[in-house]
Amino acid sequence: MANAAQFLVWFKQVGKEDIPLVGGKGANLGEISNAGFNVPPGFIITSKAYFKLVKENNLEAKIKHLLSTVNFDNQKSLEQVSKNIKKIISDSPVPQELASEIVKNYRKLGGSINEPLVAVRSSATTEDLKSASFAGQQETFLNVQGDAVLIEKVKEAWASLYGARAIFYRHSQGFENKTIGIALVVQKMIESEKSGVMFTIDPLTNDKKMIVIEAILGLGEMIVQGEEKPDRYEVNKETLQVLSKNVSLQNFLLERKGSTNKKIKVSKSKGQSQKLSENEIVGLARVGKLIEKHYYFPQDIEWAIEKGKTYIVQTRAVTTVNNVKVQNINSQNNKLGKLILIGDPASPGISSGLAKVIHAASEMDKIQSGDILVAPQTNPDFVPAMKRASAIVTDSGGRTSHAAIVSRELGIPAVVGAENATSLLRHEKIITVNGGSGEIFRGGFTQQHKDITEFTQIKTATKVYVNLAEPEAVDRISNLNVDGVGLLRAEFMMAEIGTHPKKMIKDGKSHLFVEKLSEGLTKFCQAFDTRPVVYRTSDFKTNEYRNLVGGRDYEPIEENPMLGFRGVYRYIQDKEVFELELKAIKKVREKGFTNLWVMLPFVRTVEEMIKVKKIIDNTGLKRSHNFKLWMMVEIPSNVIMLDRFIDVGIDGVSIGSNDLTMLILGTDRDNSELAHEFNEMNPAVLWAFEHVVRTAHKRGITSSICGQAVSSYSELVKRLIKLGITSVSVSPDVIDSTRKLILQLEKEVLRNGQN
Repeated sequence: MANAAQFLVWFKQVGKEDIPLVGGKGANLGEISNAGFNVPPGFIITSKAYFKLVKENNLEAKIKHLLSTVNFDNQKSLEQVSKNIKKIISDSPVPQELASEIVKNYRKLGGSINEPLVAVRSSATTEDLKSASFAGQQETFLNVQGDAVLIEKVKEAWASLYGARAIFYRHSQGFENKTIGIALVVQKMIESEKSGVMFTIDPLTNDKKMIVIEAILGLGEMIVQGEEKPDRYEVNKETLQVLSKNVSLQNFLLERKGSTNKKIKVSKSKGQSQKLSENEIVGLARVGKLIEKHYYFPQDIEWAIEKGKTYIVQTRAVTTVNNVKVQNINSQNNKLGKLILIGDPASPGISSGLAKVIHAASEMDKIQSGDILVAPQTNPDFVPAMKRASAIVTDSGGRTSHAAIVSRELGIPAVVGAENATSLLRHEKIITVNGGSGEIFRGGFTQQHKDITEFTQIKTATKVYVNLAEPEAVDRISNLNVDGVGLLRAEFMMAEIGTHPKKMIKDGKSHLFVEKLSEGLTKFCQAFDTRPVVYRTSDFKTNEYRNLVGGRDYEPIEENPMLGFRGVYRYIQDKEVFELELKAIKKVREKGFTNLWVMLPFVRTVEEMIKVKKIIDNTGLKRSHNFKLWMMVEIPSNVIMLDRFIDVGIDGVSIGSNDLTMLILGTDRDNSELAHEFNEMNPAVLWAFEHVVRTAHKRGITSSICGQAVSSYSELVKRLIKLGITSVSVSPDVIDSTRKLILQLEKEVLRNGQN
């Protein structure tokens, strides 16, 4: 771990726990460099250096004043304030001792080359986290050479912390500007012949058995910006077998000419050839698999090949890992009008809206809430408009382009690489985008729209709840035909806080933890109004807690974190941490949001339930008509001892079908060797589901199920409805289809009952 007082550190001195000092990008480069992966050499100008510049030039008050004048709904206001702040930073002199240290280490990086060619990359302390998305808010400068040029680019990179898109992003995420720092990575330039992005999970379907690689010729900026449609290769993660190759025509590549990058025309024969050899594909996949194993989490990896050698230039956690059910509708079923365009599916879901074609961020004001944004490609400047859009369509780009990644993070449909979309769709009014199939249709929902309208008006006896984690989509989802939140995951909000709660307690900042968590909970409770929000208290595993700042100091290394130090047992051992969570819950309820309930995860024994209830009671949270306490049923002991758990005093249970199925069958559903054995319809698993619902019904408490099984098996839903299950909780994309299914099943049960 690096010394927090240092102004400059080399990659070998830092690891993933050093985000406050070196930012997300810098921390990850240090981490994988130290783990033995091939990373271009470099050093990091720490956030401490940035804060020194601010302090010595008395910039904090000036920046604060300018920010207070921003109208966040007005792009021109954002741009004007941004311009003013960037100017005062760029005009400020770098302290002499700091400038000397930067130059000295720049020369050291060059070795025998006096003035090496480097890239200056931003590494803000709020990017490349599992929760803080939209990395790339700040600037990167390539082909930087010379002492004076380097110092100027360093100042410009610091100033980019206050770009218009960055100011808007932090405002929307609720980050305080004065606490945000920026570190800068100074890294030897790689003049890549081939480059691209690799996901160690399918970014469209979240299939963990897949590695997806996208590749182009030349430097990698064109793939991220979506200027060219890349080759796409899909690899089986377990066997490293190449399952599919989708080769695209590349018209231009980016390469260095002197001190600048230039677009070069690619010959047709070269542009339409496969960009990576079989050995290169498999070699990259092998590296990706090892990096994921190191982090215990799916990774989004940028890579480059120079003179036959592969370099990893960046890695970060995939921010969109959740249960995705891809909807596939094609023109043959005639439900979505006439098919007019096909591109690459990039973010699942279906949405209709008014097509609005824009070619630059300066036209963003054209995009109103619910419109479909159509553009040649997008970049971070487009994010405010993307947040208002109901879907995205681009002319070029692949599944790893900016448009694709941000759409998945926002949870809206996207189709990329739809050639000539901007010219073809400018003549259209209402269109429908199917992000799961890559199809674009003329008009809105026809027969399907009629069906959906009907089902947004009706209710079912069995309540339909939604599983949620991210505040970003809460307003949109709360307007759907849903009865509340059946599973609000704590982990996203805690990851967004970013620091291990024990470190916050040690640092005297426990009040900040309570404040930030209560703010996140309030967003959900406010959006759902009187409808219940069932908050599952934190169930981070030790390997996930270790990823938080300071986590390594407090978390053991476990061989099997899933069966380790987690759930209610952790609450009892780390009582002071759990009490912070309870204080946040109490704070929200005291604001008048009495729709916030609590659900306890991974309760191994009845004795644990007794102990944790005492902790809850001592905090002043008492079960009542408007405060319910639920228990997750995800361990066989919960099923076997359910009557005794109910005797202790709980108001409801929710079956976590994923964990319960794994533990009953003794199989890991993420292990490709055993995946076929994972089956929620196995007789032993079905018996457990039915026993839980039957027991809850008999004892007069509510019962629910919140795993993927609800979306996959209509027969299971039918069985549970017959037994009296009171609710199901599903992912947002299947709310309407689940409501429709339940309505049909309830009518069928009623008819059979009358007969």
